[in-house]
Order: sequence, then structure tokens, then C-alpha cells
Amino acid sequence: MAGDKVDPIHQFHINPIIPIHIGKYDLSFTNSALFMVVVVAVTTLFLTWAASPRALVPGRRQLLAEMAYEFVAGTLRDAAGKQGMVFFPLVFSLFMFVFVANMLGLIPYFFTVTSQIIVTFMMALIVILTVVIYGVWKHGFHFFGLFAPSGVPALLIPLVTAIEIVSFLSRPVSLSVRLFANMLAGHITLKVFAGFVVMLGAAGGIGTIGSILPLGMTVAMTALEFLVAFLQAYVFTVLTCMYLNDAIHPGH
Repeated sequence: MAGDKVDPIHQFHINPIIPIHIGKYDLSFTNSALFMVVVVAVTTLFLTWAASPRALVPGRRQLLAEMAYEFVAGTLRDAAGKQGMVFFPLVFSLFMFVFVANMLGLIPYFFTVTSQIIVTFMMALIVILTVVIYGVWKHGFHFFGLFAPSGVPALLIPLVTAIEIVSFLSRPVSLSVRLFANMLAGHITLKVFAGFVVMLGAAGGIGTIGSILPLGMTVAMTALEFLVAFLQAYVFTVLTCMYLNDAIHPGH
């Protein structure tokens, strides 16, 4: 019976494919690393294929590439202005990686890399480090005025500065946890409902009839997961653009 149980967590296990050990360090090539390579390869091949016609009047596939470009470019300009376009390669790469990873993760037996906190945290860390490095390089010590908003009474400056610093340092945590938690929770819920369908269907008779409800929920959850896959990529992109705006315009 133990083998018949549905384990909704099993789909998130990291399994080594090519064991690599250097001293005390485990540098094995895992299923997570494999699917990150797959995501990059699929994204690169799609954009190369879609943009290859370079026609003045775009066809369907070129239109898809241009829509993705304009969508991210418009989001970045709205959040950070025209100066923010200097970060377009970074923002576009993050959006496409998260979006494609989320979509591929919905295919049965595929691995969802954005359900791993270490992956989402490293992407968030890249964003925050870019904000700090560019902000200091472009504005010098004036960048740190971000932590001391103008118009605040001198007596409250220490308290407000402390709050701003904590808020700034929490950004990579909130940015990464939001994406990780949504993908993790959605996939677990989907696996649980799908498990109910299998178990009730295997019981036969009334169980088969009873499996109709969780089957309907599984279909609905799958449709919802496609929407969530896009929304989480969009939210990650919007927040990234807002944080990058602080590097360009550190003043309040």
C-alpha cells in the first residue's frame, strides 16, 4: 500500500544525474541543473526561430517575439522611465527564464526549477546586487540617500533609516519567496487532486463516480496554473523594474 500512496513532494526532489565531487564539495549535475539548461535552450531556440524572418510586416512567429519584447520594454519604461532601458537585457532574460520555466514545469514528469528557493533567491540576489552596484557607480554616496527620505524630521531619521534598510534587505527574500511559494503550492495542490482521481478511480464502482469531482478540480487547477505561471513571471518582472528604478532615481 505504501507504494500506492501519492507523494506530492517527490516532484521537487533534487536528484544527481552526473555525480561530481571535488573534496568536500558536491558539484553534481542534477535534474534541476538539467532543466535550467533546457529552459535556456528552449528560450534561445524559440526567440531565434521567431525573430529570424526580420520582416517589415511581421508574420505570426515574429509577432510573438515582438510582443514579448514590447511587453517587457513597456513594463520597464513605465516603472523606470527611458533610462531604465539600460537594464532591458537583464529584465527580458529574467522574464523569459521565469515564464518558460513555469510553463515547462506544467508538463508531466518535467521539473519546475522555479519551485526551488535557491534558484529564485539567486535571481532576486542578482537584481538587488545590480541595484546596489549600479546605484553606487552612477550616483556615488548620494545613492544611500535612498535610506533617508527627504522631508523626514531630523529626530525620526535614525528610525526611518533603520526601517528603510531592513525593507531594502528584505527585497530579495520577498521577491524570491513569492515566486517559489506560488509555484510550490500550486504544484502540490495539483498533484493532490490528481492523486485523488487515481485512488478513487482504482477503487471502482462508487469510487469511479466520486473521482469526477477531483477530476474537474484537476482540470480547473491546471488552467489556473497556466495563468499563475504567467502572472508570477509578470509580477517578478514588475518588482524587478521597480527595484531597478531605485538605482536610477535614488531620491524620494
